[in-house]
Amino acid sequence: MPGRFKIKHLQLTLMILPAVVFFFVFSYIPMVGLSLAFQDFQYSKGMLSDFIGFKNFEFLFQSGDALRITRNTILYNLSFIIINLVLQVTCAIAISEFINRRFKKIAQTMMFLPYFLSWVVLGAFVYNMFSYEYGVVNTVLGSLNLDLINVYSNTGWWPFIIVVFQSWKSVGYGTIIYTAAIVGIDQEMYEAADIDGANVLQKIINITLPMLKPTIVVLILLNLSHVIRGDFNMFYNLTGNNPMLFGNTDIIETYVFRALTSTGDIGMGAAAGFYQAVFGFVVIVSVNTIIKKLQPDYSLF
Repeated sequence: MPGRFKIKHLQLTLMILPAVVFFFVFSYIPMVGLSLAFQDFQYSKGMLSDFIGFKNFEFLFQSGDALRITRNTILYNLSFIIINLVLQVTCAIAISEFINRRFKKIAQTMMFLPYFLSWVVLGAFVYNMFSYEYGVVNTVLGSLNLDLINVYSNTGWWPFIIVVFQSWKSVGYGTIIYTAAIVGIDQEMYEAADIDGANVLQKIINITLPMLKPTIVVLILLNLSHVIRGDFNMFYNLTGNNPMLFGNTDIIETYVFRALTSTGDIGMGAAAGFYQAVFGFVVIVSVNTIIKKLQPDYSLF
């Protein structure tokens, strides 16, 4: 028995080893670069550049950029979490109620397909829809003798556009997760409800949603851990590097990208990234602590 246990232990260790190596190489080793946030980085000196303390952070906050990019990043991610949760749970419940299995498969496939589309492709699609000169929307408005809409110079449209396309792209993936959770619910509960004369809505409210609660809470916690991290590919490809849209579309990732490519200020970019990491850590620990006090079984740690 001891020999068999040791072999099993070795096999499990080898299975988890690639994941440990991956996170060590790509998550822990790069943390050394956080020291750049406290340095006046110079290429000739590298990691031994002059230490300047919190001056990079002072400029970041005094310029007002920190508040703007933090606000945009958090509000967008909270919108994604709430809207996607409602859409994904609703679609999963709707699909689970379908009787025709072939229709179920077709619906799931059609919903999941956008997940595989690149944001580069979707960025081109959005541009062809809303371009002022050649976009489909303005072409239709022009044919109806209506005023054209210059979407790429009006920040008011973009929160709606970004949320719609992000939800459209990700709803299929989340729906599959919730559908799998629904399939795992004990069917005897539904049979007992049928005997008691419960209708479809009553079964959803009293059985499906309560049984989905653990899955919903865990996924919300996992998503909240990224509430301060934006999807650079989505924002950059949808809006480009358009300064007229920075007010409502600039997030921490796009700000860091411009700091590195436009100004070459690596210290400023590192300071923004460090601020993002600390803020995200505080958010996930705080939310997990609250969940642990309210529902200990649903907490992550």
